[in-house]
Amino acid sequence: MAIKNMTVHELAKKILNEERLFILDVRNPDDFDDWKIEGRHVEIVNAPYLELLDGIDGLFEKLPKEEPILVVCARGRSSLVIAEQLAEAGFADVYSLEGGMTAWSECLEPVKIGDLQGGGAIYQFVRLGKGCLSYLIASGGEAAVVDAARMIDVYRRFADGHGLVIKYALDTHLHADHISGGKALAEAVNGMYYLPPKDGEQVGFAYQPLVEGGDISVGQTKIVIRPVYSPGHTIGSTSLIVDGKYLLTGDTLFVDSIGRPDLAGKAREWVGDLRNTLHKKYKGLPQDLIVLPAHFARINEMENGRIQATLATLFEKNVGLRVQDEEAFRRMVTGNLPPQPNAYQEIRQVNMGKLTPEENEQRMMEIGPNRCAVH
Repeated sequence: MAIKNMTVHELAKKILNEERLFILDVRNPDDFDDWKIEGRHVEIVNAPYLELLDGIDGLFEKLPKEEPILVVCARGRSSLVIAEQLAEAGFADVYSLEGGMTAWSECLEPVKIGDLQGGGAIYQFVRLGKGCLSYLIASGGEAAVVDAARMIDVYRRFADGHGLVIKYALDTHLHADHISGGKALAEAVNGMYYLPPKDGEQVGFAYQPLVEGGDISVGQTKIVIRPVYSPGHTIGSTSLIVDGKYLLTGDTLFVDSIGRPDLAGKAREWVGDLRNTLHKKYKGLPQDLIVLPAHFARINEMENGRIQATLATLFEKNVGLRVQDEEAFRRMVTGNLPPQPNAYQEIRQVNMGKLTPEENEQRMMEIGPNRCAVH
């Protein structure tokens, strides 16, 4: 029986559509425990590949008989072997994930968030395998991309397919968990690259300063992107108010959590900035602004394939925003930090223009989940 491949884009659509899916992950337990495919209706079982080479009989009681099974490994090779064994054992609907978790880490899916004035629109590019979110703001035939992943061809194909010219690429801060595609995208389309100057003091290239008062207009309908200085995750972190309706918070505020201040080794120095941004600056903004963060940590933050919530909702439900006492906030932020992202120091160096690793090395630097939040 022929084994069917499932592409990462087909998998992403199933998860975004909240479809039922059973996954058999044959990676080592340590890799599985660190990082796995998640979805609202995903059931997943881990059985290491090396333990299955002598036979899969012990798996039978763990696997469904009457529904599809997706077999997953690191690169899509071991999963084929196990999928073939399952098919030979009588499981009728078996798939192997093409490219495995390596490909899953790089998959970006665009989801429309909403319309803007004059026929514009804003799209959220969901990187399910990393929990990264980037944005494309479209208006009057032009586009701006915010917090781009390094897979810049995705944005270029999307823009071409929608009759858009990408004029601007913006990073809300100097990223530490993934390699930014912002500068490369701007160069590829002959556009302008923006970065907060307080995060750009050590970068090795030219950029446009992303600062309060330096509004950016997109398209003939003049959709306005208004920068709001919001330090704490980094010293330069800058949020963006788009069309007076959306608040792009970078890694400062998430739906279920808040940004961590330690990825530049400055947790104690920056915790005060973070608290001021969250409890004063954001509190002073219109509370009906729809927050669009640069990351999510858990699949339950997603509703209808989108990661978003109003500021008012977050001040009511987000634990990081509900801690009012200053000392309690400091303890939460400096003493409740998850492990740091994979290769975060090297990733920062790449984003500063000080390291230029080959494509495969970049891919391996990014493997694993994002860990930009306080939990």
